[in-house]
Amino acid sequence: DLDRAPVGAELLDFFADRLKVHLRAEGVRHDLISAVFAAGQDDDLIRLLAKVDALRDFLATDDGANLLVAHRRASNIVRIEEKRDARAYAGEPESDRLRQHEEQTLYFRLTSVGDEIEGALGREDFTEAMAALAKLRRPVDSFFDRVTVNADDPQLRENRLRLLARIRSALGTVADFSLIEDVEAQERQVA
Repeated sequence: DLDRAPVGAELLDFFADRLKVHLRAEGVRHDLISAVFAAGQDDDLIRLLAKVDALRDFLATDDGANLLVAHRRASNIVRIEEKRDARAYAGEPESDRLRQHEEQTLYFRLTSVGDEIEGALGREDFTEAMAALAKLRRPVDSFFDRVTVNADDPQLRENRLRLLARIRSALGTVADFSLIEDVEAQERQVA
């Protein structure tokens, strides 16, 4: 009368740990492995390996590196403001409160890219999911260059914080980008 669910979960955890050790031995960065594993419960180790490979390849591109920086910036702003305001800024931004062209463009792109990512993940095409993420680079860069998040109008500020939270959640569908280390910064510190 063995309850199979806990045993199955323990076996999956064991195999996942073994896969992590194997990947590290093969030279795969530990932070990428952690980021993919943390993105969600996935019981297919081959699929997890494909996600790690796609993430590694994506982060080696300019778009990937810049989106990692943008993710950090968006996450830090949202985290600081959530702490200061003692509330979360999750939820959908209100499209009628998007004043500037750059925030409208980012909102539109986040919406369309979300659908593309969902479709690619459903087909287990992780390279395509990363390519969809790459489409966020220019709108995110433009937003940060031209839009003041902490506007004087509280409703406008809240809407912009929600937009930043969407950046974080869009990237989080593929991997937990908060776990990815800034390798270039570490290399500059060593040099």
